[in-house]
Amino acid sequence: MTATEPRAPGGTSAEAGTAAERIVAWAEGLPRPGARPRVIAVEGRSGAGKTTIARAVGERLGAPVLHMDDLYPGWDGLRDGVRVLHDWVLVPLAAGRPAVWRRWDWAAGEYTGEHRVPDSDRVVVEGVGSGGRVLRPYLAGVVWIECPTPERKRRALDRDGQTYAPHWSRWARQEDAFYASDQVRETADLIIDNGALTA
Repeated sequence: MTATEPRAPGGTSAEAGTAAERIVAWAEGLPRPGARPRVIAVEGRSGAGKTTIARAVGERLGAPVLHMDDLYPGWDGLRDGVRVLHDWVLVPLAAGRPAVWRRWDWAAGEYTGEHRVPDSDRVVVEGVGSGGRVLRPYLAGVVWIECPTPERKRRALDRDGQTYAPHWSRWARQEDAFYASDQVRETADLIIDNGALTA
């Protein structure tokens, strides 16, 4: 979960590329809301492969990719991360202003530095919460990455090891509550089955 740790891919580069191509083909048809950038959310539960796929989408679209892992204020911060994305990124972009956000330092337990979202006609945001109900008015579309729980857990723990292991259930409970209320999968514009991919 920490932004500074290396991540294992959620599948091979070829498989992630195939998923990315599907998303890009869909994204090409999204209308642009005036001068605002089209913001695409790549959603799904922890370990589903969102980061790998979102990076591939960003490369193909020439779009910056923002990671919710950089915005959550700690292991209990899913909802607060959604608020931060709303206030620091999506509202300014919608108003035609620069969006400047601060990265959560997981070791220090505080927000540090300032980062401006690069100018682009598209922006990709990935992570749990990026397709939340309060964010939908600012999003051009939401992609849900589907993956069975055993495979997700294997990937997540392979990726973050013992850093994440003690927090898996704690984070999963937040996901359960968030998705029960916000119905992200049920309202997603595109669903990608990433369950067959292996790290």
